[in-house]
Amino acid sequence: MKRRNFIYRSSQAGMALALLGMAACKEKSNNMMTTEPEAAGEPEPEALPFFKLSLAQWSIHKMIREEGLDPFEFAAKAKSWGFSGLEYVSQLYKEELDDDAANKIQMFTEAEMQTFVERSNEEARKHGMQNLLIMIDDQGDLALTDKAARMAAVENHYKWVDAAQAMGCHSIRVNLSGSTDPDTWIANSVDGLKSLATYAQGKNINVLVENHGGLSSNAALLAQVMQEVGMDNCGTLPDFGNFCIKDGGSGCIDQYDRYKGVRELMPFAKAVSAKSNNFDASGDEIAIDYVQMLQIVKDAGYTGFVGVEYEGEVLNEEEGIRATRELLLKAAKKVS
Repeated sequence: MKRRNFIYRSSQAGMALALLGMAACKEKSNNMMTTEPEAAGEPEPEALPFFKLSLAQWSIHKMIREEGLDPFEFAAKAKSWGFSGLEYVSQLYKEELDDDAANKIQMFTEAEMQTFVERSNEEARKHGMQNLLIMIDDQGDLALTDKAARMAAVENHYKWVDAAQAMGCHSIRVNLSGSTDPDTWIANSVDGLKSLATYAQGKNINVLVENHGGLSSNAALLAQVMQEVGMDNCGTLPDFGNFCIKDGGSGCIDQYDRYKGVRELMPFAKAVSAKSNNFDASGDEIAIDYVQMLQIVKDAGYTGFVGVEYEGEVLNEEEGIRATRELLLKAAKKVS
């Protein structure tokens, strides 16, 4: 081929390639124009909070006691409201209390316990829910000064440890009622908890104490009890709202600082309870700064379940539960 013809044909080929390239770029540009607006319109996935959401069954105690809701509907209700974890309440499965000297003891037969475990497991499985813990009430006081009565209370809790194990829970929650003298209360609490936690240790179950009135709402004292017990399976369940040490009848007359209290209890926490009562027009709890509370929880390195426990009177239970859940999710976005 002559050089002139080679150059001419080469230039034609080059122009053709250039035109093809321009056409391809134009087509690509057109495709981008049609796809970008759709991509831009897709919402970004919402960031998950640092915790998971559970529901405390006490939040529906009026539905159960006043409206006739079957307590075994708990899993279905919690699922429908957007929760994944279940926190059971023992006293909602039996109404009768049997007199036992100074205490009202709620007695459960072996058959009743078996029914509770089997049906709770069945419902949790059916709805894809996770059993977390059982809140135990009315089984005797664990900080009584009388040694025999204290040990009887400890033994009353054994069946609930067994139930928690059979349900795949990680813990039971107990109350530390008993003596009102701080030094005596600490000594009795340590003894009662050590005895119960020793039994629970063999079942791989934690024994958790909630700040739940009386001296248990003095977080510094409860933290001291935890330190003296010194067992890995004995811890706390800090509640955002239960810091009244003494109620005068018309209101609390000895209130512990709730933020200081949660901060003192978090080093021992294996569960957390987000208490709520009333909300303002912005959806914030009027008495509890949820952002501050969740910051304390996160700073402690906690990443487990936070349980909603609504106790208000203005909203009905479902409305209050939903409002508390939304508040937790909103507040979590503001935590650093």
